[in-house]
Amino acid sequence: MLAGLDPEQRSAVTAPAGPVCILAGAGTGKTRAVTSRIAHRALTGEISARHVLAVTFTARAAAEMRARLTALGVAGVQARTFHAAALRQVRYFAPRLLAGRAMPELLDSKVRVVTLAAAKVGLRTDRAAARDLAGEIEWAKSSLIEPGEYVVAAAKALRDTPHEPAKVAEVFAAYERLKRGNGVIDFEDMLRAAVWGIEEHPDVAEQVRGQYRHFVVDEYQDVNPLQQRLLAAWLGGRDDLTVVGDASQTIYSFTGATSSYLVDFPRQHRGATVVRLVRDYRSTPQVVGLANAVISQARGAEARLRLELVGQRPPGPEPELRIFTDEPAEASAVAARCRALVDGGTPAREIAVLFRTNAQSEAYEKALTEAEVPYVVQGAERFFERTEVRQAMVALRAATRSIPGETPLPVAVTEGLAAVGWAPDAAPAGGAARERWEALAALVQLAEEYAATPEVLPVGEAAAVERPVTLSDFNDELARRAAQQHVPTVDGVTLASLHSAKGLEWDAVFLVGLAEGTLPTTYAKTPEQVEEERRLLYVGITRAREWLWLSYATARSPGGRARRPSRFLPQLDRSGGAERAGTGAARRTERRRTQVVSCRICGATLLAGADRKLGRCPTCPSDIDEELYQRLHEWRRRVAGAQKVPAYVVFTDATLTALAERQPGRVEELIAIAGIGPRKLGLYGETVLALVGGAAVDDVCPEKTFKIES
Repeated sequence: MLAGLDPEQRSAVTAPAGPVCILAGAGTGKTRAVTSRIAHRALTGEISARHVLAVTFTARAAAEMRARLTALGVAGVQARTFHAAALRQVRYFAPRLLAGRAMPELLDSKVRVVTLAAAKVGLRTDRAAARDLAGEIEWAKSSLIEPGEYVVAAAKALRDTPHEPAKVAEVFAAYERLKRGNGVIDFEDMLRAAVWGIEEHPDVAEQVRGQYRHFVVDEYQDVNPLQQRLLAAWLGGRDDLTVVGDASQTIYSFTGATSSYLVDFPRQHRGATVVRLVRDYRSTPQVVGLANAVISQARGAEARLRLELVGQRPPGPEPELRIFTDEPAEASAVAARCRALVDGGTPAREIAVLFRTNAQSEAYEKALTEAEVPYVVQGAERFFERTEVRQAMVALRAATRSIPGETPLPVAVTEGLAAVGWAPDAAPAGGAARERWEALAALVQLAEEYAATPEVLPVGEAAAVERPVTLSDFNDELARRAAQQHVPTVDGVTLASLHSAKGLEWDAVFLVGLAEGTLPTTYAKTPEQVEEERRLLYVGITRAREWLWLSYATARSPGGRARRPSRFLPQLDRSGGAERAGTGAARRTERRRTQVVSCRICGATLLAGADRKLGRCPTCPSDIDEELYQRLHEWRRRVAGAQKVPAYVVFTDATLTALAERQPGRVEELIAIAGIGPRKLGLYGETVLALVGGAAVDDVCPEKTFKIES
């Protein structure tokens, strides 16, 4: 078992009993390490497998852990989610805790009861608003906040509440009353019941702690205060606890999850063993280098546990950065590359297109459909299957009877959507309501794009006339798109939000829409929220095994307002990197691409200008030819003196160092060095190549006067 582990994994597996914190970066084999630790302890007789409780955050992860333990020859370990473990215990102890009364029914969704609670306090809500209120209640209960404490707690947490905090508190209180009156509980109540059973009933505590003596918690950066309270109840002051997490993958703070328990683990558990897993077996060194560069700029508490990953796979292609004139052009190019990958032998299921919000999916669904590339939507419905989109299409069909045909299409669509409560002002607060608003805003954007391509009608034999598209035309277009995208697929390119992509991986990953206002979203107001957006990009990058594409459009729609690239993107040389695309059948694309440069020594991705010029990381050993550097330096001094310009105008020190290290022997190698463009190649190229070849300074510039060409 130990022979197949790297040194850090082996340290995690053989760590002594007691508190152990495994800081595991993306792709570093954390599941292998933690299951091997359980198996090693069980097979050596240190512990009994039936006394282990391993807690995960998804049923899929729990099933994978059980399967791996079985393969290692260990049976009897309880691997469950927090909720599944709590439900099992509450059901078992219910006769004792409830004095013979039946266990209350468990709500599978809060939305229906929240809707009734809102009505009780005079607040009318649609389904999206009810979902946002339910999310606020879930956050409060997961954070151990009672209705009477909500207003102050929401203010301290800078919550973007769906209604006035006082009104949310009223709904929260009414929701709790309705639950009690109907004899039902929610998932947070179930966790609280498990805590209460242990904390308030010594006999229950004794039985639970007798059964479970050794604990493992996966994804510890995602634990919320209620789950931590349950974990503490299970432990009962004992310290045989192994936690696994990565602070750089903390992306669920809005739900109440907090990385503080992971960050503070060594301080809370004196003498804890801390192991860092940094060898990345998932991604190529090029992808790993880019991920490191993005997260190296992180700030805040999570950055204190930042891990510098080390790629273990053979080198692969450089990540590509593409810039497009508008989002339709971006989606079209992504679909074309997906088509090429599939035609080249990459299974469609090994390709993913990841974006910040689900509302972005429509453009990629359309483009992939037109390119005849099958796709599946991960963690959400297809765009035209969403309830709000179907309702909007009904409203737009009805609007053709009341809106004059000559009304400009974007105006007509905006007026038609008023029937379903959509308005083109600022998006509402609350995640679900905002997502609904953005989905309908996507329809308005579609109308703007569709209106830009008027239909040409023949008039006689010698003339033609453009007919503006009408709302009826647009409804027909929506129906056509919906019909195309409703075709079921089993195996296809994955379309997913960055949140939904957590825990998954693909051979090829497209990270799209990387513009300011989208990533980070405009709703990220505080430094902490902005840092969580940065971590989302980091999670997206680390999903890629071999091939990674990053792109953004300089405008949302053709001719639209200009946008800036995401502040999280490395400072790559973007000159000339924009893909220019028109519309219609004559669309032409300029295929110039901007790529990341790799270290010629270790293969890591280089991002700083000086590093890219040298072609190596600043920490990698220099192989500079000192004698050549001195000749280049003297030559530059003479040239600068003759031209009466500062020395750096000829070549910077970094360029001289790069020349002395890389020693180019051909023109192609010379212009590959950043800072040597066509002009300087023409002025100095022949001379520099001669110096690199061994020529003396006096031989290449004896009394020669250099003049700058106009």
